[in-house]
Amino acid sequence: MDIKLLKNFLQIARLGNMTKASQSLYITQSALSKQMKELEDEFGRPLFFRSSGGMNLTEEGMLLRKRAEDIVSLFEKTKQEFEDLDEITGGDVHVGAPESCHMDIFARELLAFRRNYPGLRCHIISGMTVQVEEMLDRGLLDFIIISGIPNLNKYNHVRYPTDDEWGVIVRKDHHLAKMEKITFENLLDQNLIISTQGLSEEMTRWCGENVDKLKITDTVNLAYNGSVMVKEKVCIMLSYKGLVNDSELVWIPLYPKLSTPTYLLWRKYQVFTPVVELFLKQLVSSFEMVKFSSER
Repeated sequence: MDIKLLKNFLQIARLGNMTKASQSLYITQSALSKQMKELEDEFGRPLFFRSSGGMNLTEEGMLLRKRAEDIVSLFEKTKQEFEDLDEITGGDVHVGAPESCHMDIFARELLAFRRNYPGLRCHIISGMTVQVEEMLDRGLLDFIIISGIPNLNKYNHVRYPTDDEWGVIVRKDHHLAKMEKITFENLLDQNLIISTQGLSEEMTRWCGENVDKLKITDTVNLAYNGSVMVKEKVCIMLSYKGLVNDSELVWIPLYPKLSTPTYLLWRKYQVFTPVVELFLKQLVSSFEMVKFSSER
């Protein structure tokens, strides 16, 4: 299959109009229609149906769109990697990462690496663990940083130098704002918002079977959106330290203390471009050095 056909298919899917797509691709509408007919013949299924609103995807078309986006992204990434083979001073690295105040460690390592390799371009995709792991498995990311204990048999890994600490974010005028530590009992009468990942894993580790007694009314995957809910008095938020910087809010640690480890992961037997391999080696070396120093 010609990758160009998939790119043209995606353009029609994005614009929802054959005429606009042909104009943006600088080919005739008849030629583009012929290409789509070839694509439909190859799969043996209709990919579009016409309506008053333009070109719409069939169920088969929606499936192809999802697959085509991955295929085209992987093709472009691979093409760039081949181009980067002869350009040791630069290239692209694709990283998956969570919301964490410890991304500053990664940022400092990137800055240090660029002193010798100024051409390195970093593309960061933020998401929950399951999302970035799926992208890593599909080859769309070079490596990922995740919160929580990963499948260590599936990936190469190195422990991040610091862990994330859990606490509660409340308004400064909330009655809990004066507390130095937050216990399980302090939360029993509160509406809580938390990430779905934290709910299933970390809160169970913190309070065991009592987790069902917590009044989890809402979930979120971005700390900023959660902070808005807190400011509007919808709930209070269980969150890592350092994710929200707002003068109207305060973060208070949980007691007993609850921390989540962070890991740098990459696929086993993965082949990197020279510059990405050098950057990864720097990260691993730096993280292990910090860990060694802290253990002395």
